[in-house]
Amino acid sequence: MKNYMRLAGWILAATVLIVPSTALAQVKPHDFRGSWAGKLNVQGMELRLVMNVAFSPSDSVTVTFDSPDQGAMDLPTSKVLIKDDSILVSAKKIGGKFSGRMNADHNAIPGSWKQGGMAFPLTMEKQEKPVALNRPQEPHHPFPYLTEEVFFPNREGGFNLAGTLTLPEKGGPFPVAILVTGSGPQNRDEELLGHKPFLVLSDYLTRQGIAVLRYDDRGVAASGGDFKTATTLDFATDAEAALSFLQKRKDLDITKIGIIGHSEGGIIAPIVASRHPELAFVVLMAGPGLTGEQILLLQSELIARAEKGDEKTIAANLSLSAGMYKVIRKTADNAKAEKKLRDLFTAMDKKNARDTSYHKQTEEAISAEIKTLTSPWFRCFLTLDPQDYLTKVKCPLLAINGSLDLQVPPKENLAAIERAMIFGGNVDYTVEELPDLNHLFQHATTGSPTEYSTIEETISPSAMELMARWVLNNVGK
Repeated sequence: MKNYMRLAGWILAATVLIVPSTALAQVKPHDFRGSWAGKLNVQGMELRLVMNVAFSPSDSVTVTFDSPDQGAMDLPTSKVLIKDDSILVSAKKIGGKFSGRMNADHNAIPGSWKQGGMAFPLTMEKQEKPVALNRPQEPHHPFPYLTEEVFFPNREGGFNLAGTLTLPEKGGPFPVAILVTGSGPQNRDEELLGHKPFLVLSDYLTRQGIAVLRYDDRGVAASGGDFKTATTLDFATDAEAALSFLQKRKDLDITKIGIIGHSEGGIIAPIVASRHPELAFVVLMAGPGLTGEQILLLQSELIARAEKGDEKTIAANLSLSAGMYKVIRKTADNAKAEKKLRDLFTAMDKKNARDTSYHKQTEEAISAEIKTLTSPWFRCFLTLDPQDYLTKVKCPLLAINGSLDLQVPPKENLAAIERAMIFGGNVDYTVEELPDLNHLFQHATTGSPTEYSTIEETISPSAMELMARWVLNNVGK
């Protein structure tokens, strides 16, 4: 349920070219040395981009990029061209390119970033100090608990998953929580936009006497498997593999194993619980109670309004989205679906042909969107109904949402989760909306995803305290 422009993955060999000038240039190549930072505005979201320029003793130049708000650092580039006061840096593999000309004071490089057929104005300013994020909640060694790197098999998928198991030092066997990430490829810390929510949460829970297993998504970091072809139902088998692994441990209380799932992880937890009645508890952090299609339409409208979109544009985008989702639901064949989706984009362009404020999507953007819409994961997520699994959950359940969550709106989803509990006859549940928290459980102003990276708080202490207290009250130490 997260849709961000990713700047990561630029693991490319750099090709460097410095073009000598035949004229006396006021700007010398070494004037580009150092760190330069600017802000990209992508669909209303500000992302900082840092360009690091270094020269070797032989005068060859190396350029790397950092995307601090996404936690991506030291990303190599594919080509660098410096001529007089101009610089061009390319990342060919992702089709990204920065070009600019240094100003007369040698302290800024006004230019543009091009990617996916779109161009974004970008001015890089010289930095006296390295750009760093302040994340005060992130724990650092030494820890007052045991940390174990583990591998465990998903026998159904035929690969191993990698993770970290944290254990209180004394008082075992311990209750244990399996952390399951939200949508998109994420590592065991659920790292996104410069935050590591699961690192912070696992540290807190372990200090309270709860063992925690967090693991890299399949195909991410040290885990095997293929993320791109997997669906939510496939990811549920990964969580089941984690459960099976823990049930064989002697230092854990296997009668007190539960799952804490965030966002998409909040539907994976009920899927696993519906199949494994031995599960001791489930915690849904911004877990869905509605179908993916219902959530996506609500999400689009709420985020657009938070970002001050005009009513005409909001209505047009919702109509287009509803049409696209209908095509996906009704058309199983991807080739036929692609044709129908392109027809929708064409009709949209014709309808707005006389509107000077309307911007057609580029071919690259349309192709990328169609690829996402027809992917196995999206097809599954669009129609997956959490009610089918929530009504079968018989263990204690805690469902929490932030009141400012625009991605999984609290009012509609918490109500749907409670209906499922009542219909399924589970009386041991707690549903709570937490004031002023967003989808990541940060204290926020509007709840818009544009705020996520700018907020220093990774996850609200009050939300973590609530979860720890609820788990311990339900399963004990």
